[in-house]
Amino acid sequence: MRSHPAVARTPLRGAGRPSSPTSAMARSRPASAASAVLAGVAAASLTVGCATGAAGDRRDARPPAPAVAATALATASASPAGAEQARAARSPAEHPPTRPDPHTREARLSIPALGLDDLRVVRYEGTTDDRPGTRIQDRGHAASPYGPDGGVGPGEIGNHLVTAHRLSAGGPLRDLPSLDVGDRVLVTSGGTVHEYRITETRTTSFRSGRSLAEQRAEVPGHPGREATRAMITVSTCATPEDDAAGNFWRDGNGNPEHRIDKIGVLVSSRPA
Repeated sequence: MRSHPAVARTPLRGAGRPSSPTSAMARSRPASAASAVLAGVAAASLTVGCATGAAGDRRDARPPAPAVAATALATASASPAGAEQARAARSPAEHPPTRPDPHTREARLSIPALGLDDLRVVRYEGTTDDRPGTRIQDRGHAASPYGPDGGVGPGEIGNHLVTAHRLSAGGPLRDLPSLDVGDRVLVTSGGTVHEYRITETRTTSFRSGRSLAEQRAEVPGHPGREATRAMITVSTCATPEDDAAGNFWRDGNGNPEHRIDKIGVLVSSRPA
């Protein structure tokens, strides 16, 4: 057999030699240069990842959005101007000034034909002549309920309910039964005077669910009918009439069975 000559092995260049100063300087480059290289690698990886067809590759290559947003926000907050911009980005637009709720706005009631002027009307959430409403009337004021079982505000489409005592607490509505068709009822609220004209008289029984539903309906006397105009119900007790008929029934708030209701429609609204 033919023998092959032995191949001489040449030692690798630089093997076993101490590192040169140049190599040491290369290893000790500033961290900013290394960061730039890493940023370039990350950008290249992101580009390759977005072009990859596999959903998993795209998901792995995309940096987490919250981390990026947090980093940007922290960077922007480093300077006073950046902090101001960051606060503007985090905060919603300034809210407009709050306005009084028309449902809770106090009103004043005047009925010229009765000599009634500027009776305070207190709005509350409830229904006609319930406990809170009766307490308001006991202080000599008129009570006006709103909410699911109440009425609308002054001048609004629907039934504006106003109740007050006839005999007790000064009897502000002592003469209400004498109010005639065509007489004016004025309700002042929020800088506006709403003028109603009386159109009819109704009687409500506290012992009849149907009768109460008619009093509190959007269209007085017609439960379930949709209102198309602004109306008012001014109500007080029929205590003298009930007592004269021998009906001394009282509810838990001391109210007699029957109420006298004067119904009116809105004819104008003008600045106070």
